[in-house]
Amino acid sequence: MIIFRDPHEVPSDFGRSAVAIGKFDGVHAGHRAVIERLKADAAESDARSVAVTFDRNPLELLRPELCPENVVTTQRKLELLGELGLDATLMLTFDQALASRSAEDFVEEILVGALRVSTVLVGSDFRFGHRGAGTPDLLRELGPKFDFTVDVVEDVFLDESERRVSSSWIRELLVHGEVRAASDVLERPVDVRGVVVHGLKRGRELGFPTANLSEIVGALVPADGIYAGWLVDHDTGLRHPAAVSVGTNPTFDDVLVRQVEAHVLDEDSLDLYGHDVTVEFIERLRGMVAFDGVEALMEQMAADVVAARALLTGEVRA
Repeated sequence: MIIFRDPHEVPSDFGRSAVAIGKFDGVHAGHRAVIERLKADAAESDARSVAVTFDRNPLELLRPELCPENVVTTQRKLELLGELGLDATLMLTFDQALASRSAEDFVEEILVGALRVSTVLVGSDFRFGHRGAGTPDLLRELGPKFDFTVDVVEDVFLDESERRVSSSWIRELLVHGEVRAASDVLERPVDVRGVVVHGLKRGRELGFPTANLSEIVGALVPADGIYAGWLVDHDTGLRHPAAVSVGTNPTFDDVLVRQVEAHVLDEDSLDLYGHDVTVEFIERLRGMVAFDGVEALMEQMAADVVAARALLTGEVRA
């Protein structure tokens, strides 16, 4: 997938484009349905499939007090879009200049001028341009003038659910540690990515060495607790079963920032320092609690490892 970070980067011979516009935070089941529809529209009109998105949530600039946490980082969003078989993504910088641009200018200069749009896909509640003046109806009005059609995509619902798929729903689930349900809405595991850094080495002292991830910035980490999950080592390509801790270690009360730590099962001598890794969360085993002494903590950690191993063995078999 080609990544453009400015409309002027789109080459003049790029050809016509079928375009889907949105924040695409999390690239969840609803977004995936839009992308599949986009690729079908592109194939039908012999056009390129292009996602147009933003480098931040527009609310970060317009109403920062109302801006929610991102489900995934901007880089992860690009990776996920790339996995869906798009021809290109145009990642627009959402700054004051873009926020002030009229909806008509957005269409004429970006969609028509840069991307030579043939079809625009948007959700029924999609808004764009200065003060959100751009709507699907406005796109329909402008379509004949600029030779493009508009495809309004309806909300997506999971089987046996009356709630539409949304990034807001995913945030609610992650805040409560419901990673299994969140993965259903995402249509992929909940994950975070970072570099393994040196920690206090307390896990190693207790017999449960952990890979401590660097601070997660720009993505929502699930609620504090212990999870069964997987550690994917991008340096080696290996995938390890793990018991994952999220929180500040209340038993010792000396960790100031929430940490993601992964204890790789049955690999106590594994050296992961400096490795680029992803931690996937499969199931929450329990909440984070303060224990009355080290022995009680170690006993619970041993039980967590057993529970994680049993659950992940079932995951492999499934």
